[in-house]
Amino acid sequence: MALSLAPSHLKRYAELGRLFLKFARGPLASELRSDLAPDAAAADADAGKPEELARDLEALGPTFIKLGQLLSSRADLLPGPYLEALSRLQDDVEPFSVARVEEIVVAELGVRLSAAFSEFEAAPLAAASLGQVHRARLRDGRPVAVKVQRPDIRERIVEDLATLRELAAFLDKHSAIGAQYGLEALVESFGRSLLAELDYRREAQNLTRLHQNLQSFENLVVPLPIDDYTTERVLTMDLLEGRKVTQLDPLTRMDIDGAGLADELFRAYLHQVVVDGFFHADPHGGNVILTEDGRLGLIDLGMVGRVAPRMRDALFRLILAIGEGRGDDAAERAMAIGERLEDFEEEPFRRRIAEVVGEFDSARLGDFEIGRAVIAVSRASAETGVRVPAELTMLGKTLWNLDEIGRALDPEFDPAATIRREAPVLLRHRMAQRFTPGHLASALMDVKELAQELPRRVNAVLDVLAKNSLRLKVDAFDEVAMIEGLQKIANRIAMGVVLAALIVGAAIVMQIPTRWTILGYPALAMILFAAAALGGIALITSILTTDRRRRPGRSSGGHRP
Repeated sequence: MALSLAPSHLKRYAELGRLFLKFARGPLASELRSDLAPDAAAADADAGKPEELARDLEALGPTFIKLGQLLSSRADLLPGPYLEALSRLQDDVEPFSVARVEEIVVAELGVRLSAAFSEFEAAPLAAASLGQVHRARLRDGRPVAVKVQRPDIRERIVEDLATLRELAAFLDKHSAIGAQYGLEALVESFGRSLLAELDYRREAQNLTRLHQNLQSFENLVVPLPIDDYTTERVLTMDLLEGRKVTQLDPLTRMDIDGAGLADELFRAYLHQVVVDGFFHADPHGGNVILTEDGRLGLIDLGMVGRVAPRMRDALFRLILAIGEGRGDDAAERAMAIGERLEDFEEEPFRRRIAEVVGEFDSARLGDFEIGRAVIAVSRASAETGVRVPAELTMLGKTLWNLDEIGRALDPEFDPAATIRREAPVLLRHRMAQRFTPGHLASALMDVKELAQELPRRVNAVLDVLAKNSLRLKVDAFDEVAMIEGLQKIANRIAMGVVLAALIVGAAIVMQIPTRWTILGYPALAMILFAAAALGGIALITSILTTDRRRRPGRSSGGHRP
């Protein structure tokens, strides 16, 4: 794909080019081993620090802020310090005027601001790159929060995405890093996610679903949307007022059950991932608040994660293995859910994962961070030839944010202990899900199909047996290599028998007097002894040389599990 020469695109190319040149001199280029930065070996340690990357992406605007947030969940792409810096990206920008807010609300709802709300505060509660939130009150007196999308933000994002697609396609064709990671596919996935986040009706659906899923957690609250006041660009929802959990003062912590809140929040997220397969994917300090009644409020559901049923059990078993410090099991689970690359070698992979899990397991109580451990395992997997699924990296980032929330509520909070306590409960929920009417109906349909097909299949097997044409094919080992090995064994045995016969024959002939002697012994007996000695030496030499060529652990037709 050729790069566009449109003025807006050229401006973006220049900005991205400056960003690239800056970080091509820093440690990031060395970490990525990019062929685009051949001088990265002589990296400037002061150039391109992680915090600078986060600030530069913020300066480029909303599209790149969201791109940075996405990259913060990709442990297979970036080193740990950059993941941490990008996960702290601040999405806080200057608000736009209340006059523009009124224009958008009137255009979306079809009524004047004063007709829809009895009160509407001009100063926003928060202003982010995609929109801002205002406190308001419905005509019936119900307090609400109104989220209004920034004017012309969709057009700007669409243009930025077009620029990123062109650059990604160019890099995929002309760079090793593009070919390795598939940057164009990454940008396409990012674009779909970002454009979906611009539709506030989707966020309203996410709020409703999460509210229903967390009904059993009494100390957690999710605001419900007001459907009649929600459109693609305007989201009206229940107002949750409170303070950010990460900004609580010591006196407030003394008045709340911080340990209980941290434990319930963590259990709720495990339930979201393992049981529901749908979770709030961005629980940073600004999205988790302590409400006035002492509960935790979860807000801003523009970014959510979804986990397929089969993946839920696998992810939980991996998290449980990491939490309990079982490195071998963690390696086994990571291999089961990941994609093995061409350079994969099992032993180095197992050893590296065990080292990573062991390092976190040795942390003292209160210092263990399950999110950081999951991200470390994801990165170690990528470094040793296993590409883990995106669900794991997103879950790692989510748990990383939860670690921070948990420590803010209770400095001694131990997520690993919560995982171990909650495991039996989650297992019961998963078993109950398998016995729902839908699952039972599907199982009955499978049994019905088996009953219908069984007579025909049994009859076909009996026909094959009657005709004596049954064939078995076994691929468990390399038959050719096995036969060659058996032939070598047979040859060596036969050679040994011949040598033994020569020695026995020579001993018998030795007893027969003859006129033809060698060193005073019968000549024929001496010839037989010499032939046996030469044959023995040849056999021993053959055994030593052929066995030494075969290195331990490597075979010509081995099967790699």
